Amino acid sequence: MNEPSASDEALAALAKALSHPSRVRVLRLLARHEAAGRPCIGCDIVADLDLAQSTVSEHLRILKAAGLVEGEVDGPRICYRLGRDALARLKSLVEVL
Repeated sequence: MNEPSASDEALAALAKALSHPSRVRVLRLLARHEAAGRPCIGCDIVADLDLAQSTVSEHLRILKAAGLVEGEVDGPRICYRLGRDALARLKSLVEVL
């Protein structure tokens, strides 16, 4: 049997990062904030998901590791935004399924 291709590996890694409904909700929240031209800080995400801050931090860590979310330190807080390059890559990988 053939070994998985690099694109198969990339798609699997991105899919794994999206494999929890709360992570999908984080991406939707970030998209809404970006569409409204508002920054999204960690406390916004915690409030929207109604999860413990530590749980949200773990979800953000996984999304950031996959490149789906980017964070920028702004004083004592972190502003999050969508990782557009990873989302474009995900889209192109899914389109060729």
